[in-house]
Amino acid sequence: MSGEFRALPVPEGLEGMRVDAAIAKLFGVSRAVAAEMAAEGDVLVDGAAAQKSDRVASGAMLEVTLPEPKRTPQPVTELVEGLEILYHDADVIAVDKPVGVAAHPTLGWEGPDVVGGLQAMGFTLPDAGPPERQGIVQRLDVGTSGVMVVAASVPAYSALKRAFKERTVDKTYHALVQGLPDPIEGTIDAPIARHPSAGWKFAVAHGGRPSVTHYSVIEAFRRASLMDIHLETGRTHQIRVHMSSVGHPCVGDPMYGSDPNLARELGLKRQWLHATKLGFTHPRTGEYMEVVSDYPDDLRAALEKVRQG
Repeated sequence: MSGEFRALPVPEGLEGMRVDAAIAKLFGVSRAVAAEMAAEGDVLVDGAAAQKSDRVASGAMLEVTLPEPKRTPQPVTELVEGLEILYHDADVIAVDKPVGVAAHPTLGWEGPDVVGGLQAMGFTLPDAGPPERQGIVQRLDVGTSGVMVVAASVPAYSALKRAFKERTVDKTYHALVQGLPDPIEGTIDAPIARHPSAGWKFAVAHGGRPSVTHYSVIEAFRRASLMDIHLETGRTHQIRVHMSSVGHPCVGDPMYGSDPNLARELGLKRQWLHATKLGFTHPRTGEYMEVVSDYPDDLRAALEKVRQG
């Protein structure tokens, strides 16, 4: 790491504390960051390199090289093509997110995002949560389209975050998957974690986070099935991982094992997955409301092709 060099004597109150815990107390970084600093040789105690689990003595000189502060990604305030407002009031903004758009800015992402798009439309989003996620209480993959709800006030942000955490939001998706699931209606209850050898994707894994997906077949075709999917939990890539784990990946999703030839025949350039409906209790009025999103043109065209065989 490279950054600011600082040195402080260990106060009596930290006598016997682990190095990583002492650094966290004295320099205001997390213990994970402190442990990384020690692993990279950026921590000295009385001039000698220290490990994260070493114990510090009162009066010892603790010398550290703090990491450079992480840059906070900033939204690009510009109109986003295809981003539509489905509903809005003083507390809630429901949007129809097109494919190729992120929910919020992240380091490394240079494309459009919902936060910047809403700001360009004149919406003022609440200063709540991480600064790059103003108003964002849920996310959709860049390659997934459909309805998203965004908080427009601080009280709504807290209420909606709590609703998603407590699983009181009805999250409905439609997906076109390869083959025909058997049974045609059921529940996939399988934990999800980062893939052990490919950290950019996820997998069903023992010890992962609890993940539950309910599904039913809407239409069955010769090579694919149109599914109605309700998420009980909301893990990253959950539908894509779960459907792949039972041998029925989303059409157009090669990351999780779909047939690229079928996607090519259907003219698909992304996974056939769309957030069709969100049902939730309005954070101010207490009334239940539902917001729906129609299929975009590319998914509709692919569905018509598979219907025609």
